[in-house]
Parts: sequence; structure tokens; C-alpha cells
Amino acid sequence: MSDATLTLSEQECWTRLAEEELGRLAYHLTDEVHIVPVNYVVDRGRIVFRTAEGSKLLGVVMDSDVAFEIDHVDRGSDTAWGVVARGTAELLEGTDARQVEGLGPRPWVGEEKFSTVAVAVTEVSGRQFQLLRP
Repeated sequence: MSDATLTLSEQECWTRLAEEELGRLAYHLTDEVHIVPVNYVVDRGRIVFRTAEGSKLLGVVMDSDVAFEIDHVDRGSDTAWGVVARGTAELLEGTDARQVEGLGPRPWVGEEKFSTVAVAVTEVSGRQFQLLRP
């Protein structure tokens, strides 16, 4: 890697995941890959979000193999970073769903989202970049 690129440690990746609240979930649905924004929280090595019935929920139930990504650009210091987490999505029900109830996340839009999904992260990686601007 060049001097302009820094590989983030696993702990740095988790810290950045915990500090943010909006990311993008990539999931399979039939023979296509979809990517959608979700607001989320981090809980004990998992990424937790809520969703309504629809293609996202159907996708993670039919194929639990997912990826999750966040990124950030700091224009003041000309740095940017990104974190990618890969893992297995699971629809939480009963006691498991109630245990994360107080964590959030709360829907950003008026639509009710009754299903809670947790992504058990099996791999996390990230990089930080020094941006080269003309």
C-alpha cells in the first residue's frame, strides 16, 4: 500500500462502525445483488437494523450471506475511509428481538419497520486514504 493508504485494524473498524448510524447493506435476491441504505446500531459483534416487509427482508431470509459498508470523507483534512463487514444475516424473533429493542435503531421515515435483523459479522476490514487533490 502507498503512504497515502492506511489499513485499519479490526478494532479501528469496529470503532468506526459504532460511531456511524447509516450504512449500505448488500444482499442477494434470486440471481441479483442489491444494495440499500439502512440505519443501524452495533451490538456485540453484530450490525442490527430494522426493516419492513419487502425485498430486503425477503433477500436476507432467502440468502443470509450479506455485506455491509460505511464510508466517510473529511474535507477539512483531505482524508477518507471505508469499512466493509461481511457476515450472516438473521431475522430476530421473540426474546432475541426484545433484547435489542432498547438499542434502536429507530426508523428515519414514518414507515413502521417491525422486523429486526442482525448481521453476525465474520470479517471486517477497512482502509483510510489521504486524498490527493489538485
